[in-house]
Amino acid sequence: MNVQQRSGSGPMAQSPRSPSSQPPYLTVSVSDPAKMGNGVQAYISYKVITKTNLPEYEGPEKIVIRRYNDFVWLRDRLFEKYKGVFIPPLPEKSTVEKFRFSAEFIEMRRQALDVFVNRIASHHELQQSYDLRMFLQADEQSMERARSQETGIFKKKPADFMQIFKDVQSRVSDVVLGKEKPLEESNPEYEKLKNYIFQLEDHLAEAQKHAYRLVKRHRELGQSLSDFGKAVTLLGNSEGNNLGKAFADLGAKSEILSAKLQREAHHLLMNFEEPLKDYVRAVQSIKATLSERANAFRHHCELAETIKFKEIDMNKLRLTRSEKLAEAEREYEELKADGAEATRRFETIVKLMNEEILRFQEQKTIDMGLAFHEFAKGQAHLAKGIADAWRSLLPKLESCST
Repeated sequence: MNVQQRSGSGPMAQSPRSPSSQPPYLTVSVSDPAKMGNGVQAYISYKVITKTNLPEYEGPEKIVIRRYNDFVWLRDRLFEKYKGVFIPPLPEKSTVEKFRFSAEFIEMRRQALDVFVNRIASHHELQQSYDLRMFLQADEQSMERARSQETGIFKKKPADFMQIFKDVQSRVSDVVLGKEKPLEESNPEYEKLKNYIFQLEDHLAEAQKHAYRLVKRHRELGQSLSDFGKAVTLLGNSEGNNLGKAFADLGAKSEILSAKLQREAHHLLMNFEEPLKDYVRAVQSIKATLSERANAFRHHCELAETIKFKEIDMNKLRLTRSEKLAEAEREYEELKADGAEATRRFETIVKLMNEEILRFQEQKTIDMGLAFHEFAKGQAHLAKGIADAWRSLLPKLESCST
């Protein structure tokens, strides 16, 4: 999410008015990554700064230290408690040692974590979560105890949770391909939603793949220009006339352009490829919510079927005046209560998902528009810089050639 679009950022957050006259705001920044520990136990910690005027928070500003596993804890808690809400995705964990602590990877991770927590803080339901308040305010010891005391799905490691998303993808794909036919909703709106999500995932993944190739191409071209510049400079050193000077200028200009390409490659990575990758991850979160909806629908239908069978059994017991009738009636009432709760849960998930998909599409339009604008602006600036640089060399090279 763009920082300027979040409530509490910009001029409003800096208003001289008293806190009581300010609109409610909650802004979070993830900054100052620092390597902690050594060897396999090493990890990156982050400073998480919260600014708010919400009364349920301890004060207007709070600074805590968090590690990646704390962000995973928050994501898992919200996923379990807020069924039907699209929980923002987390960046993946690098399993390659040489990349884990590289400056570029750490900055990419920090940026993604900042986006993650601010999406939660700006969500009208998630921002009210007790778990978010704990994440933003608790000391490190309290967070560590909270992580170690979790059970069930919360006890899963990050890799296990990512496997859940992969399993969801596989199961839903099997349904679409007809390999598996569980009890499933069949209304047109739901089918339209599923098709949209699957097509969006394919298109985003394809765009992200080519964005990665663009970044790689810029880096390779930058390295080639650097190598070329060094070679031409050495060639110019062997000449003692105007040609040698022209070659030296050509080599220096190549080095300058190499640096421009490397900077643009980094800009492309952070402001174009990473946002696309983030939305690929977001679709995985949506598919996990689809799976929760499918489970809720099956549970609702199975209980409805069980209640019907129970009614038939009760009618038989009434006809035979069986002494088991009272117990069967108690079980029937319990089943009806469970069935009503299952129906309510399913309907709540459907209602929330209908709201969430609209919010997701609106935000995606903003974020993708910004990403492609940054891409086009960067490419235009780079192309102009390259053209100007080569053009400035033409008079010297022409004088040598004539």
